[in-house]
Amino acid sequence: MLAFTEPGLARPLLDSVWHYHTRHRWFCRLFLLMPDHLHALLAFPRDKAMSQVIKEWKSYHARQHQVDWQDGYFDHRIRNRVELEKKADYIRQNPVVKGLVAQAADWRWVVDQDSLAEG
Repeated sequence: MLAFTEPGLARPLLDSVWHYHTRHRWFCRLFLLMPDHLHALLAFPRDKAMSQVIKEWKSYHARQHQVDWQDGYFDHRIRNRVELEKKADYIRQNPVVKGLVAQAADWRWVVDQDSLAEG
C-alpha cells in the first residue's frame, strides 16, 4: 500500500480536502496525513450525513488512486473549545511524537483553516 504521505497520493488527498471544503460537503478545521493513517477535524452540514460524505470521499480515492482503506473510521464528538484545542494539538504533534519531524510546523502534509482561507 502506498503511504498517504507519498507526494503522488498526498497531494490529491489534500486537494480533495480543499474541494470538499469549498463545496460545503464538510467544513475542515484541520486535516493531517500520516504515512499509514490520517487525522481530521471536520464538521458537516446538518443536511448531510457524516457517514455518507466520508464514504463518498473514500470511494473516490479508492477508485482514482487505488487507496485500500480500512473499514470504518473512528469519530469523536467535540463539545467545547477546550476539547477542540486539545484534539488539534494532539493531531499537530502526531508527526513529532512519531519522530517524523522535529517540530509540528515542519510537517508538510497538513491542511488547516488558514491554508484553506488562502485558497
